[in-house]
Amino acid sequence: MSDLITTAVYLLMAVVFLVIAGWKGLAFLREPSLTLALMTAAFFLGGLVYAMASPAGYRYIGDVFNQPWAATLPIYVGILLCYADTHILTLLWTPASRAPRKRIRQLVAAWSAAYAVAIAAMTLTFVHARLDGPADPMKFNTQQANDPAALAFLAILLTVLSCGTLNTFLRARRTVPEDPRIAYAMRWFGGSMLVTFGYVICSAPAITAAALGYHQLEGVGVAGAGFGILGCLGTCYGMTGAAVTAWLKERRDIRLLQPLWDLVVRDVDQRFAFSPASAEPPRWVNVRFGLHRRIIEILDGIRELRSWADAEVGQTVSDVRDERLAGRDLEAIRTAAILWDAVARYQASRTPESSAHDIAMPGPAATAQDLPGADIEAQDERDRLVLVARYLNHPLVAKAVDLAAQRRKAGPAAPAPTCGAAPERR
Repeated sequence: MSDLITTAVYLLMAVVFLVIAGWKGLAFLREPSLTLALMTAAFFLGGLVYAMASPAGYRYIGDVFNQPWAATLPIYVGILLCYADTHILTLLWTPASRAPRKRIRQLVAAWSAAYAVAIAAMTLTFVHARLDGPADPMKFNTQQANDPAALAFLAILLTVLSCGTLNTFLRARRTVPEDPRIAYAMRWFGGSMLVTFGYVICSAPAITAAALGYHQLEGVGVAGAGFGILGCLGTCYGMTGAAVTAWLKERRDIRLLQPLWDLVVRDVDQRFAFSPASAEPPRWVNVRFGLHRRIIEILDGIRELRSWADAEVGQTVSDVRDERLAGRDLEAIRTAAILWDAVARYQASRTPESSAHDIAMPGPAATAQDLPGADIEAQDERDRLVLVARYLNHPLVAKAVDLAAQRRKAGPAAPAPTCGAAPERR
Protein backbone atom coordinates (compact mmCIF):
# COMPACT_ATOMS: atom_id res chain seq x y z
CA MET A 1 0.00 0.00 0.00
CA SER A 2 1.45 3.34 -1.04
CA ASP A 3 1.98 6.18 1.42
CA LEU A 4 -0.72 8.22 -0.34
CA ILE A 5 -3.38 5.50 0.06
CA THR A 6 -2.29 4.76 3.62
CA THR A 7 -2.51 8.44 4.51
CA ALA A 8 -6.00 8.68 2.99
CA VAL A 9 -7.24 5.60 4.91
CA TYR A 10 -5.75 6.74 8.21
CA LEU A 11 -7.07 10.29 7.87
CA LEU A 12 -10.52 8.93 7.04
CA MET A 13 -10.38 6.85 10.21
CA ALA A 14 -9.29 9.97 12.12
CA VAL A 15 -12.32 11.88 10.81
CA VAL A 16 -14.68 9.03 11.77
CA PHE A 17 -13.25 8.91 15.30
CA LEU A 18 -13.36 12.68 15.80
CA VAL A 19 -16.95 12.95 14.51
CA ILE A 20 -18.06 10.24 16.94
CA ALA A 21 -16.08 11.96 19.71
CA GLY A 22 -18.01 15.17 19.04
CA TRP A 23 -21.31 13.28 19.09
CA LYS A 24 -20.49 11.52 22.35
CA GLY A 25 -19.18 14.78 23.79
CA LEU A 26 -22.52 16.51 23.13
CA ALA A 27 -24.31 13.57 24.75
CA PHE A 28 -21.99 13.93 27.76
CA LEU A 29 -22.84 17.63 28.08
CA ARG A 30 -26.55 16.75 28.10
CA GLU A 31 -26.25 13.79 30.49
CA PRO A 32 -22.83 13.70 32.22
CA SER A 33 -21.70 10.17 33.09
CA LEU A 34 -18.45 8.25 33.46
CA THR A 35 -19.36 6.00 30.54
CA LEU A 36 -19.87 8.89 28.12
CA ALA A 37 -16.71 10.59 29.39
CA LEU A 38 -14.65 7.45 28.69
CA MET A 39 -16.21 7.02 25.24
CA THR A 40 -15.57 10.64 24.31
CA ALA A 41 -11.96 10.43 25.47
CA ALA A 42 -11.38 7.15 23.62
CA PHE A 43 -12.73 8.45 20.31
CA PHE A 44 -10.91 11.78 20.58
CA LEU A 45 -7.64 10.05 21.37
CA GLY A 46 -8.23 7.50 18.60
CA GLY A 47 -8.72 10.29 16.08
CA LEU A 48 -5.43 11.90 17.11
CA VAL A 49 -3.62 8.54 16.93
CA TYR A 50 -4.80 7.85 13.40
CA ALA A 51 -3.86 11.37 12.29
CA MET A 52 -0.36 10.97 13.77
CA ALA A 53 0.03 7.41 12.43
CA SER A 54 -0.67 8.39 8.83
CA PRO A 55 2.59 8.64 6.86
CA ALA A 56 2.07 12.39 6.37
CA GLY A 57 1.39 13.00 10.06
CA TYR A 58 4.22 10.68 11.14
CA ARG A 59 6.81 12.49 9.05
CA TYR A 60 5.50 15.91 10.06
CA ILE A 61 6.01 15.10 13.75
CA GLY A 62 9.48 13.73 12.94
CA ASP A 63 10.40 16.99 11.23
CA VAL A 64 9.07 19.08 14.13
CA PHE A 65 11.15 17.18 16.73
CA ASN A 66 14.09 16.55 14.40
CA GLN A 67 13.80 12.82 15.11
CA PRO A 68 12.33 10.67 12.30
CA TRP A 69 10.87 8.11 14.72
CA ALA A 70 9.52 10.59 17.31
CA ALA A 71 5.85 9.92 16.51
CA THR A 72 6.13 6.25 17.48
CA LEU A 73 5.90 6.81 21.24
CA PRO A 74 2.71 8.96 21.31
CA ILE A 75 1.09 6.69 18.70
CA TYR A 76 1.75 3.45 20.59
CA VAL A 77 0.85 4.99 23.96
CA GLY A 78 -2.35 6.34 22.40
CA ILE A 79 -3.21 2.90 21.00
CA LEU A 80 -2.71 1.33 24.41
CA LEU A 81 -4.84 4.00 26.09
CA CYS A 82 -7.68 3.50 23.59
CA TYR A 83 -7.82 -0.23 24.22
CA ALA A 84 -7.42 0.33 27.96
CA ASP A 85 -10.47 2.60 27.77
CA THR A 86 -12.50 -0.15 26.07
CA HIS A 87 -11.27 -2.67 28.63
CA ILE A 88 -12.28 -0.45 31.56
CA LEU A 89 -15.73 0.13 30.00
CA THR A 90 -16.21 -3.63 29.73
CA LEU A 91 -15.32 -4.02 33.40
CA LEU A 92 -17.69 -1.23 34.44
CA TRP A 93 -20.53 -2.80 32.46
CA THR A 94 -20.24 -6.12 34.30
CA PRO A 95 -23.67 -6.69 35.93
CA ALA A 96 -23.79 -6.59 39.71
CA SER A 97 -25.25 -10.10 39.60
CA ARG A 98 -21.98 -11.34 38.12
CA ALA A 99 -19.62 -9.61 40.55
CA PRO A 100 -19.97 -7.27 43.54
CA ARG A 101 -19.39 -3.59 42.81
CA LYS A 102 -16.46 -3.58 45.21
CA ARG A 103 -14.78 -6.35 43.22
CA ILE A 104 -15.34 -4.45 39.96
CA ARG A 105 -13.78 -1.31 41.43
CA GLN A 106 -10.76 -3.33 42.51
CA LEU A 107 -10.38 -4.80 39.02
CA VAL A 108 -10.65 -1.35 37.42
CA ALA A 109 -8.01 0.02 39.81
CA ALA A 110 -5.67 -2.94 39.21
CA TRP A 111 -5.91 -2.81 35.42
CA SER A 112 -5.57 1.00 35.42
CA ALA A 113 -2.39 0.70 37.48
CA ALA A 114 -1.07 -2.00 35.12
CA TYR A 115 -1.66 0.21 32.09
CA ALA A 116 -0.03 3.18 33.84
CA VAL A 117 3.07 1.12 34.71
CA ALA A 118 3.25 -0.23 31.16
CA ILE A 119 3.08 3.26 29.65
CA ALA A 120 5.81 4.49 32.03
CA ALA A 121 8.02 1.53 31.09
CA MET A 122 7.39 2.07 27.37
CA THR A 123 8.34 5.72 27.69
CA LEU A 124 11.53 4.85 29.56
CA THR A 125 12.66 2.20 27.08
CA PHE A 126 11.79 4.33 24.06
CA VAL A 127 13.81 7.28 25.36
CA HIS A 128 16.86 5.02 25.82
CA ALA A 129 16.51 3.35 22.42
CA ARG A 130 19.07 4.17 19.75
CA LEU A 131 16.90 4.67 16.71
CA ASP A 132 18.63 5.15 13.37
CA GLY A 133 17.87 5.36 9.69
CA PRO A 134 15.11 7.18 7.78
CA ALA A 135 11.62 6.64 9.15
CA ASP A 136 9.22 4.23 7.44
CA PRO A 137 6.00 4.72 9.45
CA MET A 138 4.70 1.20 8.78
CA LYS A 139 7.94 -0.66 9.56
CA PHE A 140 9.19 0.65 12.90
CA ASN A 141 8.56 -2.73 14.56
CA THR A 142 10.90 -4.62 12.25
CA GLN A 143 13.44 -1.95 11.32
CA GLN A 144 14.31 -1.07 14.94
CA ALA A 145 13.98 -4.55 16.50
CA ASN A 146 17.77 -4.95 16.59
CA ASP A 147 18.02 -2.35 19.39
CA PRO A 148 17.52 -3.92 22.86
CA ALA A 149 15.65 -0.93 24.28
CA ALA A 150 13.37 -0.72 21.24
CA LEU A 151 12.78 -4.48 21.47
CA ALA A 152 11.82 -4.12 25.14
CA PHE A 153 9.50 -1.24 24.17
CA LEU A 154 7.71 -3.45 21.64
CA ALA A 155 7.61 -6.42 24.00
CA ILE A 156 5.84 -4.35 26.67
CA LEU A 157 3.32 -3.05 24.11
CA LEU A 158 2.48 -6.47 22.68
CA THR A 159 2.31 -8.12 26.11
CA VAL A 160 -0.07 -5.57 27.61
CA LEU A 161 -2.11 -5.36 24.40
CA SER A 162 -2.46 -9.16 24.36
CA CYS A 163 -3.56 -9.31 28.00
CA GLY A 164 -5.99 -6.42 27.63
CA THR A 165 -7.63 -7.53 24.38
CA LEU A 166 -7.99 -11.18 25.41
CA ASN A 167 -9.33 -10.29 28.85
CA THR A 168 -11.85 -7.92 27.25
CA PHE A 169 -12.87 -10.64 24.78
CA LEU A 170 -13.38 -13.25 27.51
CA ARG A 171 -15.28 -10.92 29.82
CA ALA A 172 -17.51 -9.63 27.01
CA ARG A 173 -18.25 -13.19 25.94
CA ARG A 174 -19.16 -14.39 29.43
CA THR A 175 -21.11 -11.32 30.54
CA VAL A 176 -24.73 -10.66 29.59
CA PRO A 177 -25.78 -7.21 30.88
CA GLU A 178 -29.47 -6.59 31.54
CA ASP A 179 -29.51 -3.44 29.41
CA PRO A 180 -29.86 -4.60 25.76
CA ARG A 181 -27.85 -1.60 24.53
CA ILE A 182 -24.90 -2.50 26.74
CA ALA A 183 -25.23 -6.17 25.79
CA TYR A 184 -25.10 -5.10 22.14
CA ALA A 185 -21.92 -3.09 22.75
CA MET A 186 -20.31 -5.94 24.69
CA ARG A 187 -20.86 -8.40 21.84
CA TRP A 188 -19.09 -6.08 19.45
CA PHE A 189 -16.34 -5.32 21.95
CA GLY A 190 -15.61 -9.02 22.31
CA GLY A 191 -15.36 -9.65 18.57
CA SER A 192 -13.35 -6.49 17.99
CA MET A 193 -10.80 -7.37 20.63
CA LEU A 194 -10.31 -10.81 19.12
CA VAL A 195 -9.73 -9.22 15.71
CA THR A 196 -7.30 -6.73 17.23
CA PHE A 197 -5.32 -9.62 18.70
CA GLY A 198 -4.54 -10.44 15.06
CA TYR A 199 -2.18 -7.45 15.17
CA VAL A 200 -0.18 -9.19 17.90
CA ILE A 201 -0.20 -12.50 16.01
CA CYS A 202 1.22 -10.78 12.92
CA SER A 203 3.66 -8.48 14.71
CA ALA A 204 5.23 -10.87 17.22
CA PRO A 205 6.84 -13.30 14.70
CA ALA A 206 7.88 -10.45 12.39
CA ILE A 207 9.59 -8.61 15.26
CA THR A 208 11.24 -11.80 16.55
CA ALA A 209 12.59 -12.65 13.09
CA ALA A 210 13.83 -9.08 12.57
CA ALA A 211 15.61 -9.13 15.94
CA LEU A 212 17.45 -12.24 14.76
CA GLY A 213 18.44 -10.53 11.51
CA TYR A 214 15.74 -11.95 9.23
CA HIS A 215 13.45 -9.39 7.57
CA GLN A 216 11.46 -11.70 5.31
CA LEU A 217 8.37 -11.33 7.53
CA GLU A 218 8.18 -7.52 7.33
CA GLY A 219 5.12 -7.77 5.09
CA VAL A 220 3.35 -9.88 7.71
CA GLY A 221 4.05 -7.25 10.35
CA VAL A 222 2.69 -4.50 8.10
CA ALA A 223 -0.46 -6.59 7.44
CA GLY A 224 -1.10 -6.59 11.19
CA ALA A 225 -2.12 -2.93 10.92
CA GLY A 226 -5.15 -4.10 8.93
CA PHE A 227 -6.35 -6.12 11.92
CA GLY A 228 -5.95 -3.01 14.05
CA ILE A 229 -8.14 -1.00 11.67
CA LEU A 230 -10.84 -3.69 11.57
CA GLY A 231 -10.77 -3.96 15.35
CA CYS A 232 -11.17 -0.19 15.69
CA LEU A 233 -14.13 -0.17 13.31
CA GLY A 234 -15.76 -2.93 15.34
CA THR A 235 -15.17 -1.02 18.55
CA CYS A 236 -16.63 2.14 16.98
CA TYR A 237 -19.75 0.26 16.02
CA GLY A 238 -19.96 -1.34 19.45
CA MET A 239 -19.93 2.07 21.12
CA THR A 240 -22.29 3.71 18.62
CA GLY A 241 -24.36 0.97 16.98
CA ALA A 242 -27.04 0.80 19.68
CA ALA A 243 -27.25 4.61 19.81
CA VAL A 244 -27.49 4.88 16.01
CA THR A 245 -30.16 2.17 15.94
CA ALA A 246 -32.13 3.96 18.66
CA TRP A 247 -31.77 7.28 16.79
CA LEU A 248 -33.06 5.72 13.57
CA LYS A 249 -36.03 4.20 15.43
CA GLU A 250 -36.80 7.58 17.00
CA ARG A 251 -36.80 9.22 13.55
CA ARG A 252 -39.03 6.43 12.25
CA ASP A 253 -41.47 6.79 15.15
CA ILE A 254 -41.73 10.56 14.65
CA ARG A 255 -42.73 9.86 11.05
CA LEU A 256 -45.20 7.12 12.05
CA LEU A 257 -46.81 9.32 14.70
CA GLN A 258 -47.44 12.20 12.28
CA PRO A 259 -50.96 11.05 11.19
CA LEU A 260 -52.00 10.55 14.82
CA TRP A 261 -50.65 14.00 15.73
CA ASP A 262 -52.58 15.50 12.81
CA LEU A 263 -55.77 13.84 14.04
CA VAL A 264 -55.72 14.63 17.77
CA VAL A 265 -53.71 17.86 17.83
CA ARG A 266 -54.03 19.72 14.54
CA ASP A 267 -57.70 18.78 14.09
CA VAL A 268 -58.63 19.31 17.75
CA ASP A 269 -56.68 22.24 19.19
CA GLN A 270 -53.40 23.72 17.97
CA ARG A 271 -52.72 25.03 21.44
CA PHE A 272 -51.65 21.52 22.45
CA ALA A 273 -48.55 22.03 20.28
CA PHE A 274 -45.55 23.50 22.08
CA SER A 275 -44.83 25.75 19.11
CA PRO A 276 -45.80 26.19 15.43
CA ALA A 277 -42.71 24.10 14.59
CA SER A 278 -44.32 21.06 16.24
CA ALA A 279 -45.97 20.16 12.95
CA GLU A 280 -42.49 19.43 11.57
CA PRO A 281 -40.35 18.18 14.47
CA PRO A 282 -36.57 17.92 14.03
CA ARG A 283 -35.50 14.59 12.53
CA TRP A 284 -31.73 15.10 12.51
CA VAL A 285 -30.89 16.96 15.73
CA ASN A 286 -32.59 16.73 19.13
CA VAL A 287 -34.54 13.79 17.75
CA ARG A 288 -35.30 12.29 21.14
CA PHE A 289 -36.60 15.61 22.43
CA GLY A 290 -38.74 15.98 19.31
CA LEU A 291 -40.18 12.49 19.81
CA HIS A 292 -40.96 13.08 23.50
CA ARG A 293 -42.59 16.39 22.65
CA ARG A 294 -44.70 14.72 19.97
CA ILE A 295 -45.90 12.03 22.40
CA ILE A 296 -46.82 14.62 25.06
CA GLU A 297 -48.79 16.68 22.54
CA ILE A 298 -50.65 13.60 21.30
CA LEU A 299 -51.52 12.58 24.86
CA ASP A 300 -52.82 16.11 25.54
CA GLY A 301 -55.03 15.86 22.48
CA ILE A 302 -56.33 12.43 23.49
CA ARG A 303 -57.07 13.72 26.99
CA GLU A 304 -59.18 16.50 25.47
CA LEU A 305 -61.12 13.92 23.46
CA ARG A 306 -61.97 11.70 26.43
CA SER A 307 -65.26 13.49 27.00
CA TRP A 308 -66.22 12.69 23.39
CA ALA A 309 -65.13 9.05 23.43
CA ASP A 310 -67.88 6.48 22.98
CA ALA A 311 -67.29 2.93 24.21
CA GLU A 312 -69.91 1.74 21.73
CA VAL A 313 -67.41 2.36 18.92
CA GLY A 314 -64.91 0.05 20.59
CA GLN A 315 -67.61 -2.59 20.99
CA THR A 316 -68.40 -2.24 17.31
CA VAL A 317 -64.80 -3.11 16.48
CA SER A 318 -65.23 -6.34 18.43
CA ASP A 319 -68.43 -7.08 16.49
CA VAL A 320 -66.84 -6.71 13.03
CA ARG A 321 -63.24 -7.72 13.77
CA ASP A 322 -61.22 -10.35 11.98
CA GLU A 323 -60.69 -13.33 14.30
CA ARG A 324 -56.97 -13.17 13.58
CA LEU A 325 -56.71 -9.80 15.33
CA ALA A 326 -56.25 -9.93 19.09
CA GLY A 327 -54.27 -8.50 21.98
CA ARG A 328 -52.38 -5.25 21.41
CA ASP A 329 -53.38 -5.05 17.75
CA LEU A 330 -57.09 -5.25 18.53
CA GLU A 331 -56.68 -2.72 21.34
CA ALA A 332 -54.90 -0.32 18.96
CA ILE A 333 -57.67 -0.68 16.37
CA ARG A 334 -60.30 0.04 19.04
CA THR A 335 -58.38 3.15 20.12
CA ALA A 336 -58.01 4.35 16.52
CA ALA A 337 -61.72 3.91 15.83
CA ILE A 338 -62.78 5.69 19.04
CA LEU A 339 -60.41 8.59 18.24
CA TRP A 340 -61.74 9.02 14.70
CA ASP A 341 -65.30 9.06 16.04
CA ALA A 342 -64.46 11.39 18.93
CA VAL A 343 -62.69 13.88 16.65
CA ALA A 344 -65.64 13.91 14.24
CA ARG A 345 -68.10 14.64 17.03
CA TYR A 346 -65.77 17.20 18.61
CA GLN A 347 -65.47 19.04 15.29
CA ALA A 348 -69.24 18.87 14.74
CA SER A 349 -69.84 20.52 18.10
CA ARG A 350 -67.72 23.49 17.00
CA THR A 351 -69.67 24.21 13.80
CA PRO A 352 -72.06 27.20 13.94
CA GLU A 353 -75.03 25.18 12.69
CA SER A 354 -74.61 22.39 15.28
CA SER A 355 -77.07 22.00 18.14
CA ALA A 356 -77.40 19.87 21.22
CA HIS A 357 -79.77 17.64 19.28
CA ASP A 358 -77.11 17.01 16.61
CA ILE A 359 -74.35 15.88 18.96
CA ALA A 360 -74.55 12.70 21.01
CA MET A 361 -72.18 13.22 23.91
CA PRO A 362 -71.73 10.38 26.42
CA GLY A 363 -72.21 11.06 30.10
CA PRO A 364 -69.21 11.91 32.34
CA ALA A 365 -69.44 8.61 34.21
CA ALA A 366 -68.63 6.66 31.06
CA THR A 367 -65.55 8.58 29.97
CA ALA A 368 -63.00 6.88 32.23
CA GLN A 369 -63.26 3.52 30.49
CA ASP A 370 -64.40 4.60 27.02
CA LEU A 371 -60.91 5.24 25.64
CA PRO A 372 -58.33 2.41 25.99
CA GLY A 373 -54.90 3.21 27.37
CA ALA A 374 -55.75 4.88 30.68
CA ASP A 375 -53.85 2.21 32.59
CA ILE A 376 -50.75 2.20 30.36
CA GLU A 377 -47.39 2.79 32.06
CA ALA A 378 -45.50 5.90 30.90
CA GLN A 379 -42.60 3.88 29.45
CA ASP A 380 -45.04 1.93 27.27
CA GLU A 381 -46.88 4.93 25.79
CA ARG A 382 -44.52 5.31 22.85
CA ASP A 383 -45.03 1.76 21.57
CA ARG A 384 -48.79 1.96 22.13
CA LEU A 385 -49.20 5.24 20.25
CA VAL A 386 -47.02 4.08 17.37
CA LEU A 387 -49.22 0.98 17.04
CA VAL A 388 -52.37 3.11 17.12
CA ALA A 389 -50.90 5.36 14.42
CA ARG A 390 -50.14 2.31 12.25
CA TYR A 391 -53.79 1.23 12.43
CA LEU A 392 -55.41 4.65 11.91
CA ASN A 393 -56.33 3.88 8.30
CA HIS A 394 -57.06 0.19 8.73
CA PRO A 395 -60.26 -0.85 6.87
CA LEU A 396 -61.69 -2.26 10.10
CA VAL A 397 -61.46 1.18 11.71
CA ALA A 398 -63.51 2.85 8.98
CA LYS A 399 -66.04 0.01 9.04
CA ALA A 400 -66.45 0.22 12.82
CA VAL A 401 -66.86 4.02 12.82
CA ASP A 402 -69.50 3.84 10.06
CA LEU A 403 -71.40 1.07 11.82
CA ALA A 404 -71.29 2.89 15.15
CA ALA A 405 -72.67 6.01 13.50
CA GLN A 406 -75.53 4.02 11.97
CA ARG A 407 -76.36 2.45 15.34
CA ARG A 408 -76.28 5.86 16.97
CA LYS A 409 -78.77 7.14 14.41
CA ALA A 410 -81.08 4.25 15.08
CA GLY A 411 -80.90 4.55 18.88
CA PRO A 412 -83.74 6.52 20.48
CA ALA A 413 -81.49 8.05 23.11
CA ALA A 414 -78.67 8.98 20.81
CA PRO A 415 -79.61 11.27 17.89
CA ALA A 416 -77.13 11.15 15.03
CA PRO A 417 -74.25 13.64 15.00
CA THR A 418 -73.89 15.64 11.81
CA CYS A 419 -70.40 14.23 11.34
CA GLY A 420 -71.05 10.71 12.54
CA ALA A 421 -69.72 9.06 9.34
CA ALA A 422 -66.11 8.03 9.17
CA PRO A 423 -63.88 11.07 8.74
CA GLU A 424 -61.97 11.44 5.54
CA ARG A 425 -58.75 9.40 5.74
CA ARG A 426 -55.49 11.30 5.37
